[in-house]
Amino acid sequence: MALFHQLLVLLLLLIIIPFSHSQDPVGNYCDKPITTTTTISANIERTLTELASKVPSQNFATAIIGKGANTVYGLAQCRQDVSADACKSCVNSATKNLQKLCPNESSGRIWYDYCFVRYDTQNFIGELDTGYNIILYNTGNVTDPKTFDKRLGALMDDVEAQAVGAGNRGLGKGEAKVSPFVTVYGLVQCTQDLEPLLCAQCAATAVGTVFPEYCLHRKGCRVLYSSCYVRYEIYPFFFPVETPGTSAVGGSLEVVVVRP
Repeated sequence: MALFHQLLVLLLLLIIIPFSHSQDPVGNYCDKPITTTTTISANIERTLTELASKVPSQNFATAIIGKGANTVYGLAQCRQDVSADACKSCVNSATKNLQKLCPNESSGRIWYDYCFVRYDTQNFIGELDTGYNIILYNTGNVTDPKTFDKRLGALMDDVEAQAVGAGNRGLGKGEAKVSPFVTVYGLVQCTQDLEPLLCAQCAATAVGTVFPEYCLHRKGCRVLYSSCYVRYEIYPFFFPVETPGTSAVGGSLEVVVVRP
């Protein structure tokens, strides 16, 4: 009976996670109203269309459309553990919603759990950006903070090292046992346009600066920059999905937006 229950939970996770989290944006940022020509608006639409068509093959794409002051730069990326179909669905939703949420804006970004899409009239490709960010943390605290923080610190060091490793495409993920009943799962995903050093700097900023201020002793936390995504939870949230343990998560989700 216990085995049947675990299989049922796993099946529900496989069904729910790709559709709920990939379709609902975590947040967006719009900036710089268009005041010059309609050409920029057309180039933004073309950029987003090109990103949506290119990204499923590698879970990552960049696009440059236009000339001179009308040039638009774009980037789209999915987490590297997400399937091509889930990536395509997420980016399609992201590009459509970004146009609705940022009309007549020459700079726009949108974050989902599974993907990130950005465009701008300034060239940001290959540049580290830890300015505007979104922080989501569980309001519940762990029961053994000293042990938890020690295991979490070692885990995040490991996944950061993975993310900058050759061939990993900016992705690092892993898990660490905190107690017989609690496992912490961690993930770092940098955008693939970044050099390894910049990827390391982005992850280190999240773990070294944001975690101590907002995530200390929390059961889960996410930091979403334009250049990287850093997260940990006490339940499995990345693929391949594992059957969750028996420990209760508890707490509610708090969202903090930090503007440059």
